[in-house]
Amino acid sequence: MGRPEIRRGPAAVAGRLKTRVRSNWSNAILVCSKCSKKVGGGFGPNGKQSLAKALRKHLGLKKGRKSAVGIVEVKCLGICPKNAVTVVNTDMPGEWQLVEPGADLDQVAAALALSDD
Repeated sequence: MGRPEIRRGPAAVAGRLKTRVRSNWSNAILVCSKCSKKVGGGFGPNGKQSLAKALRKHLGLKKGRKSAVGIVEVKCLGICPKNAVTVVNTDMPGEWQLVEPGADLDQVAAALALSDD
């Protein structure tokens, strides 16, 4: 007696799971979640949003794979600056940004090469 065949949603195609999923991302921005938690927000118009959420809203980006750019909170990046959040643009892996709470989001976007400036 074999195991029953399990199919889960639209990802199950001909009895197999998809091995690839399309994304609209041109690149990804990695935001350290540990840094974000330590500074306790400090971004956005009211100063209470995480950097990832504030930057996403400021740039008018959606969340998830349908966005033009992926802004993703990741585990600790190992830099651990005092009172700042570590951010990496995957197009520029050799240059990591340290963003302090209250930083101007236009300047942050420019430093991450996300603006037209």
